[in-house]
Amino acid sequence: ANKTGNAKDVREYIEGRMRSALWLIRSIEQRQRTLFKVATSLVKFQRDFLERGITALKPLTLKEVAEDISMHESTVSRVTTNKYVQTPQGLFELKYFFHRGVPSTQGGDSVSSLKVKDLIHKLLTVEDSGRPLSDQRIVEVLRRDHAIEIARRTVAKYRSQLKIPSSSRRKRY
Repeated sequence: ANKTGNAKDVREYIEGRMRSALWLIRSIEQRQRTLFKVATSLVKFQRDFLERGITALKPLTLKEVAEDISMHESTVSRVTTNKYVQTPQGLFELKYFFHRGVPSTQGGDSVSSLKVKDLIHKLLTVEDSGRPLSDQRIVEVLRRDHAIEIARRTVAKYRSQLKIPSSSRRKRY
């Protein structure tokens, strides 16, 4: 009688472990499907970036991708955390593809904040060190040459994030 009781306990234990294993496998498969949906959506939205590089990166929010794949924003946020993708432009964290837009003066599509930072960096690498561009002058150049509408404070913030000092500190005599 003791052996059958023991065999029953072993059987229940094994069945419990099997249920846990199957649950884990289903969870991993679900996560894989979710990650695939998010990645597919990112490719759809950011195709130009993948083909042409950073200047073609479009503004994109978690909300837009979430709506595109009919999932909650928090799910998209979780699934893109600490995940990387190899692209023709290099290796990027999935979160890299989410950036707010900066409005265009022509009323067209907004421009990604990363593209604006890239433009600011390029402007400042070729500036005359005897007469460095002020943040206000950068605003004017972006508006005139790139149809980008941006506040001086935003230029200052982006310049600071790029670890570029103010015009007075960049001046060379």
